[in-house]
Amino acid sequence: MFEELAGKPASWLTGEGNNSEIVLSSRVRLARNISNLPFPSVAKSEDREKVITFVRKAIQNDSQLKSGQLYSSSELSGLDKDFLIERHLVSPEFMREGDTRALFIGEEEKISLMINEEDHIRIQALRSGLEIKSAFELADKIDTGLSSTLEFDFDPEFGYLTSCPTNVGTGMRASVLIHLPGLVLTKEIENVISQVTKLGLTVRGFYGEGSEVLGNLIQISNQTTLGKSEEDLIESLEKVTQQIIEYENNSRKTLYREAKEQIEDKIWRAFGILQNARVITSNEVTNLLSAIRLGLGMGTLTEISLGTINQILLISFPAHLQKYFNKEMEPNERDILRAEFIRKKLGKQS
Repeated sequence: MFEELAGKPASWLTGEGNNSEIVLSSRVRLARNISNLPFPSVAKSEDREKVITFVRKAIQNDSQLKSGQLYSSSELSGLDKDFLIERHLVSPEFMREGDTRALFIGEEEKISLMINEEDHIRIQALRSGLEIKSAFELADKIDTGLSSTLEFDFDPEFGYLTSCPTNVGTGMRASVLIHLPGLVLTKEIENVISQVTKLGLTVRGFYGEGSEVLGNLIQISNQTTLGKSEEDLIESLEKVTQQIIEYENNSRKTLYREAKEQIEDKIWRAFGILQNARVITSNEVTNLLSAIRLGLGMGTLTEISLGTINQILLISFPAHLQKYFNKEMEPNERDILRAEFIRKKLGKQS
């Protein structure tokens, strides 16, 4: 399952959208629960099955979702689940436990619905680049469409009711995945993170909550959802992101001015390793691609496109590599085949 997706660009990695050389993606998630049914964390199996049945009917009634596909978690292998996490279509939490869950993937993967994760429905919209507003507009349209069939838990005073109190209100989590090697190399990253958290935003790793930072890529999202409108939360996140982009660009200018040779050496060494390595891990690829992405942004490298970088990043993840070549592999075999794939992408055939 999903082999046909493995070779296609994910919607959040097309290299399009505003500031896509620094902001890889924008995402908006809306948490919704169906009235008169217990939250998934305390629901019985039959209640969770009811949720899936109700959502399936709502999807069928919504013309916006007619071209997507609904999958039951019981259909998915461990490799399928890892693939979906790598592709940012589901959260690690969604695949952790339980079989009365379902996933809907919309056309071009711009929309996905996680059913029976922490809440009955998590509507997710993904966009490449700094496109938080357009991601919200799409998620909001899907929310409106589903609510024509489903009645969601909503309190006039508190807003949308959710399993976790921190999501009560708008039920919205907006986030950006942003690449900050300049701030890391100039050792300013901790100061920036501290400022961001003081503004009520949360900083997380590559896959969100509880995940590690890979390749100088971090997620920044709103922390509160109560007492503010969706528009206010989006405006705040976008404003902070623009400031961080400015800080990052200033750091890159400092690096180029004060350590030009060392930075260029780092970039070209990374390019040389990727062109010639015979064995390479996915984590190593992610870190090397960070230097390549920096090189593109600083104008040091012109031999490789942003689209190629993004394709290498995605297919280098373990599950993607196995789906791409349509076979399960042990780690050592993956490391060898990954290196071979990258050499061919970069024009080294031997």
